[in-house]
Amino acid sequence: MSTGFPTSQSVPVYVASQIRATDGANMGDVISFARELILDDVYQVDYGAEPVRLSLVARADATFCVAKDTKVGTPSAVIHLDCAITFMSPDGAMVDALLLVEVDDEGDVVEVYVLPFNTLISDTEYRLVGIDHETALIKFAQVACVSFTRGTHITLASGAQRTVEELVVGDRILTRDDGVQTLRWIGTSTTRALGEFAPIRITAGTLNNTADLLVSPDHRLFIYQRADELGAGRAEVLVKARHLVNGISVTVSEGGFVDYFQLLFDSHQIIYAEGIAAESMLIDSRTRAVLPTDLSQTLGAYVRGHSDLPHAGLDLNEGLLGPDAAARLKKASAR
Repeated sequence: MSTGFPTSQSVPVYVASQIRATDGANMGDVISFARELILDDVYQVDYGAEPVRLSLVARADATFCVAKDTKVGTPSAVIHLDCAITFMSPDGAMVDALLLVEVDDEGDVVEVYVLPFNTLISDTEYRLVGIDHETALIKFAQVACVSFTRGTHITLASGAQRTVEELVVGDRILTRDDGVQTLRWIGTSTTRALGEFAPIRITAGTLNNTADLLVSPDHRLFIYQRADELGAGRAEVLVKARHLVNGISVTVSEGGFVDYFQLLFDSHQIIYAEGIAAESMLIDSRTRAVLPTDLSQTLGAYVRGHSDLPHAGLDLNEGLLGPDAAARLKKASAR
C-alpha cells in the first residue's frame, strides 16, 4: 500500500567549492549561479574531487526540495534550477551541466551545485562557452524520465511481445495493477550514453528476464518478494536499476549513442519489459517539461494517477542493497 510520500531522485553533483575559475574575469572564485558567470572563463575541478549524490523531491511549483536520503544539502531545503551551462574541454569536447541553487527560508543562497551530464576530469581546464536560462528544466526532465531503450520487448494486452520502437499511441498494454491500459503518448530521444544518460544493462536471467534489459539509470523495477530477503518489511518493492549494478550481471553500458523511449498512460503503471515488471513514465514537475505543449495543456495542472503517486512508498532503501542485491531479489521472487 502507498505511503503517500513522493519518490526522490538522486543526481551526482559537485558543490561549488570543488570547481574554481583558473583564468578569466572570475579567476580565483568558485563557480556560481548564472548572473555571476562570464563566458570564456576557465574552470577546473579540484584534484581528486568526486561528485556526491543530491536527492531531490519534485514540488508542484516546478522547484524541488532536498530529500531525507540525500548525501549533501539540507533536507527539506528548496532547490532551484538556475540554468544550463556548457563547458569545452581542451580537445574540443563539449560537457553540458546544470546549475542547481539551494536557498534558505529567506530565499538566500546556501549552496550552488553542478550536475554534469558526462564526466568532468579533475585538473583539466574547461572553458565556459554557454549559459542557457531556457532549457534547464527540459534537460533535467530528460534525466528524470524513466526510459526504455530501442529493442526492448513490451507485453501487449494479448500477451504478444512488441519492441518499444514499434509501439504506437492507442496500443493496449498489459499492466500489473490495472489490467489492460491504453498507451497515450510515446516520447523519444537520442543522446550520448555517458554519465547520467548511460543505460543500465540487466543481463538475461538476472531477474528472470527473458533477454537483456537496458533502461535509464533511475528506472524502477517492481519486485514481488515471496520471501523478504532484503528486510524491506513488505512483499512489494520498487528498486532503481542503478542500485543493482554489480559489474557482472548488471552493468553500466557506456559509449556511443542510445535511443530512449518514454511510455505514458493515464496513470502511473507497472508494465512488463523483457518479462520484468517495470514502471511507465511518471508525470511530475521534473518530467512534465518533455511533454508536447498541447498534451501538457490538455492534461492540465493536476494529473490524477500521476500526482497522487499510487506507487509511492514502495521504493527499497538503498541501504538494504548489497553487492549481491540482484541475486537476492531473484531468489526472493522465485520462492
